[in-house]
Amino acid sequence: MSAAQSATSASPDRFDGTDSYVATDDLKLAVNAALILQRPLLIKGEPGTGKTMLAEEVARALGRPLLQWHIKSTTKAHQGLYEYDAVSRLRDSQLGDEKVRDIRNYIVQGTLWQAFQSPEPAVLLIDEIDKADIEFPNDLLRELDRMEFHVYETRETISARHRPLVIITSNNEKDLPDAFLRRCFFHYIRFPDRETMRDIVAVHYPDLKQDVLRAALDTFFALRDAPGLKKKPSTSELLDWLRLLLAENATAAEIDAHTATAVPLMAGALLKNEQDVHLLERLAAMTRGGQRR
Repeated sequence: MSAAQSATSASPDRFDGTDSYVATDDLKLAVNAALILQRPLLIKGEPGTGKTMLAEEVARALGRPLLQWHIKSTTKAHQGLYEYDAVSRLRDSQLGDEKVRDIRNYIVQGTLWQAFQSPEPAVLLIDEIDKADIEFPNDLLRELDRMEFHVYETRETISARHRPLVIITSNNEKDLPDAFLRRCFFHYIRFPDRETMRDIVAVHYPDLKQDVLRAALDTFFALRDAPGLKKKPSTSELLDWLRLLLAENATAAEIDAHTATAVPLMAGALLKNEQDVHLLERLAAMTRGGQRR
């Protein structure tokens, strides 16, 4: 029997969202399907749609510890398992340190090792897997399938005490291998529509005036619909913008006036490059020119 089969199964927990995270029905279904199937949950969606926050909220809702592995372009799969610190061992041997006799003193546990050895079922977040080399997902396949790996330096096998709920996020910057995709339960987080966005805002700013919310959402969705925009504003950027509007006591009239004449009020929270600012200025100028004719 493999470690994947012998590891303690996940408890029949269910995720129904939290008071601080608005989860759609299909997203809740995806999380619960991954729990039942005991497969990694692959979450895709454009940046700022709450993929990373999902793992945090699932862990909180299920009462599980959260372990996070944030992937960079230089990350290698073995770093999630362990790393052997040969440099420290060489230095200690030159200093005559007695601990060099036990190689285990120089084995640094990775996030996957910590998840496997957690005394209770954990939530393991592998964040932005598409940033790594294309071989990275394939290099993890065996460990995620079997829930065990071998430490060559100590000649021991590390097996999972409990099968963690693995949540993997991707911004869709590159395609993932078919073999890896087959082993995951997949969900794409669609960008929230206006009504869902109102619910999200209500969680963070329950006392926001309705006319200000209406004006802010008008501006936000108009920006996302603007043709040729290089980077569309995300949910997280909308929330930052609303925080600024509240701090400045901005009114709905002020928001509408700025949006109609040029770039939005305090646009730096929404627009992240000069090309998009110039584009909106040109579009506003064209609109004003058309109105004068």
